[in-house]
Amino acid sequence: MAIDLAVIPVAGLGTRLLPATKSQPKEMLPVGRRPVVQYVVEELANSGVKRMLFITGYGKSSIEDFFDVNHQLINNLRSTGKEEQLAELAFERNEVEYAYTRQREQLGLGHAVLISEPFVGRQPFVVALGDSIIGMNAQSRIVERMIEEYERNNADVVVAFEELSDPAEVVHYGVAQPRGTITGDTFELAGLIEKPAVDEAPSNLAVAARYVFSPSIYDELRQTERGKGGEIQLTDAMQKVLQKGGKGIGIRLAKNEPRFDIGNFESYFQAFVDFALADPQFGDGLERYLRDKLSLNLPT
Repeated sequence: MAIDLAVIPVAGLGTRLLPATKSQPKEMLPVGRRPVVQYVVEELANSGVKRMLFITGYGKSSIEDFFDVNHQLINNLRSTGKEEQLAELAFERNEVEYAYTRQREQLGLGHAVLISEPFVGRQPFVVALGDSIIGMNAQSRIVERMIEEYERNNADVVVAFEELSDPAEVVHYGVAQPRGTITGDTFELAGLIEKPAVDEAPSNLAVAARYVFSPSIYDELRQTERGKGGEIQLTDAMQKVLQKGGKGIGIRLAKNEPRFDIGNFESYFQAFVDFALADPQFGDGLERYLRDKLSLNLPT
């Protein structure tokens, strides 16, 4: 059975991006011309996902509004002679079904995935974090590759990983524990270690915000005890699936599939600049502006 269903957790408070996120979801912050979550949805749609369940929370209603068809806006653009701007709303016509449910308490990513079970049932599904863009302008095919590997290997867990250029960064991520030597971009996954010390990290491959799961993940999430901060950790449940003999597959992001993590101001600013520079209409002008701006501050 082809996997065409994704769970998109978007209930986080975005506290590291305050005050920008005080009354606006971080998933709705613009990166270039589009909000973060639009890139996520377009990436999934391009990989064959047609049903998407958002796990929302307090203050996230603008995400639901964004993906609704806005007939009033369409009619206004037509009546005022702004037909060319209708192209920017083409995403409204995607053949995608949207559903929404709320995470009423902030109990972690594992809990957010767990409350999707009544909607998902006993079928495999994708999880895509709503604050991470993979690839420039939704051109990544990582989810498509993950689904193919899931089906080919009859897997229980498939996880995307990014290769960290700085080994010291492993202390901030869940890190892959490969089974044997990695010889390509796809490898068997023995386990996951959450935020290991640098000298204890089994690899420099960090979890990259995309997963494919069999329904067995729900069985383990229900039994996973709350950890730090009273949260249910998704990594803990994945580790239990693997420890009980479940098949795990890891896939490394390709070099042309960078991950843009909109989790703090530094990474958000960098993502915005990268996407703005790639804009076909304004990118060249922005590059000239930045070169001129930086040249004024260079030492003579």
